[in-house]
Formats: sequence, C-alpha cells, structure tokens
Amino acid sequence: MCCGWESLCAGLCGRHPTSVQEHKQIQCPGANSYGQLGLGHKEDVLLPQQLNDFCEPGCVRRITGGGGHSTVVTDEGGLFVCGLNKDGQLGLGHTEDVLYFTPCTSLLGCPIQQVACGWDFTIILTESGQVLSCGSNLFGQLGVPHGPQRCVVPQVIELLREEVVCVAAGLRHALAATASGIVFQWGTGLASSGRRLCPGQTLPLFLTAKEPSRVTGLETSKVRCVLAGSDHSASLTDAGELYVWGSNKHGQLSAQAAFLPVPQKIEVHCFQNEKVTAVWSGWTHLVAQTETGKVFTWGRADYGQLGRKLEAHEGWKQEKQESSLPCLKPRNSVPSSLHCLTGAIEVSCGSEHNLAVMVPGLARSLLNEWFHSEDKQAQSQGSGHVSCL
Repeated sequence: MCCGWESLCAGLCGRHPTSVQEHKQIQCPGANSYGQLGLGHKEDVLLPQQLNDFCEPGCVRRITGGGGHSTVVTDEGGLFVCGLNKDGQLGLGHTEDVLYFTPCTSLLGCPIQQVACGWDFTIILTESGQVLSCGSNLFGQLGVPHGPQRCVVPQVIELLREEVVCVAAGLRHALAATASGIVFQWGTGLASSGRRLCPGQTLPLFLTAKEPSRVTGLETSKVRCVLAGSDHSASLTDAGELYVWGSNKHGQLSAQAAFLPVPQKIEVHCFQNEKVTAVWSGWTHLVAQTETGKVFTWGRADYGQLGRKLEAHEGWKQEKQESSLPCLKPRNSVPSSLHCLTGAIEVSCGSEHNLAVMVPGLARSLLNEWFHSEDKQAQSQGSGHVSCL
C-alpha cells in the first residue's frame, strides 16, 4: 500500500506495483474528514479498521491517496474511488463527497494501470499507455490548457501522444514518463517558487506550462519512472541515476540552491557509489533504495520522517567542491543510510511519514543490531514485519 497526504498514500517509483497480498484484507487508519478511508463515515480512525468488501478479496493491486481522496486499482484494472470530491477529482460526474469505495463507471472497459493523486486532482494511466485526468484545473494540473477550471469526468490528455509508462502528481503539478524514456511535466505549481527564488532568470517552459511540456536537461538519459512531492519533481533513469528539480526548501533535492529550475543529478557517491533502484517521495522528503538493498533518506526532518535524529551540532556537513572553497550543506540534505531498513521489500511515503515492509528474519536481525548500536534512534514495534518512520 501507499501512504497518503492525510490517510492512505503518495509516491512510488522504480519497483513492482504496490499491492495488497492475496487473501489479505485492507485495513484503514488515519484522517477521514471527507470519507477518504471508504468506511462510510467521516470520523477520524485511530486504530485500523477493516474495509467492507467492494471487490473480490485478494484482487487489489494498488491503493493511492491525495489531499482528501483515495483510489484503488484492482488486478483486472478496475478503478474504485472515495473521499473528497468538491472539484470532481473522483471522476464520477458530480462533486459530492463519497464515503464508500465506488467504481468509476466512466472507465469501465478501460483497464487502469496506475493512478496518481494530487491535492485536488487525479491522473490516471491506462494499461494501453493513455493518460486521463479529472479534478481541479486552476493551475493547469489536468494538462488541458483550454479546459474548464475543473473536470468531473476523466478526460484524455490529448497532447501526450506517446505511450506513457509512469505518472506522478504533486500538490499542483503532474508528470509522465514515456516508453521511450522522455519526461513531460505540466501544471504551474512550481512556478511561483521558481520566480521568487530565481529572480531575473527565465524559467524553463515545463515549469510554467498548463499542457504537457518536455522536461529539458534529461536528453541524454532514459527515464523509467517519475515522482513528485508537494513542490518538487524527480526521475529515475534506467542507469540507476536520480535527477531532481524544483523547491529545495527542506534540503529534499540534496543541493545548495534554494530552487533547481532544471534537473540535477544526485551524485552516485551520495549513495555509497551504488545505483539507485527505487525512489519514493513524501511531501518534502525522499527515500531511495540502492542495488544492494540499502535505504537512504533525506529532506525535511522535523517530524522524524527521515528515521534518524539530527543533533543540533550536526546541522551542517562540509562538502568538497571542485573549487578550493569548501561549502556547507545542511546535514538533512545529504542522503543517509538507515541500517535497520536494509533489504526492505517495500517502502511507502506519506506526506510526513513512511512505512517499510521487511522480510521477518532479516528485519529482526538488522533491528537488533540497530537497537544495540550507538546510533539507536527508535523503539521496537512488534515483530519487525513493518517498520514505521
């Protein structure tokens, strides 16, 4: 499962589809102000509650969530939605909130591969590689430049003519990666920060476009997936290289600049000279896994979302540059390995929290080693099957 902005979920990049194991039931805790947990009411849920059956047991492929809405994709490609719907982000043809997971009937017969949920909009990828969108379009996040301010039924983004293999949604922007490795971005969510933090500089078109615009700076790379935070974007190439751009307010881009208008690669030495195989993004932090299973975190840390404690005197780390002058970089912006999560078989980021699934035996041995080290930062929670940051 993916974790959400307020309840269920957010971004995944580079691994198999997030799934619920066969014969397992879906359990939902968290904020539920709009019925986004699909339980039939709007009361917050402190302890996991079982969802009522809305599809065949064991057939759920993915769960994804946005600002106040949630979606489920089944193994057969069916799409179920619930939660906040004031801008039509559920794609049901109306703007009433929905308290139970309900089939998106307008997409019946059109198998769905992936769904990306933004704050108040939804991006839908079909198994044929076509992209649709619904919800708010105030910032051009639906990729339909001359469309209405909102759309209550999923509409095809006609300007994405190539087959798409991955989509992502941020607060007010969206991305798509094509089968040929090209990245497109649309929605003006990053533009205001870019103009404020890059005065006098002309921003690239993809930061200001209300229709899919090719992301420049990735021409020599073949991107296999994309992801987004609230105010940043990232892409992972087939060579295991991670590129990031947008806001760096919380060090989530592992750079010195406050804003990166074009993609910048996070150097391989930041990941102990290993290729990155999977990446996940929260609202203002990122998590990456490398080829040997190591898990790295960096970005905003004020809610413990990096899984490690930053001491006051450790706030800055000296970095070497090509010039003779050293530079200081916030320590939370430097990817750091979490030993207790090495070998995680699944990771998911919410806005300001994470979940990791470990192989039981491996998790137990690694956690024991971690808890007895000088870097002990967490408390044991159960048998070690799931680790929470």
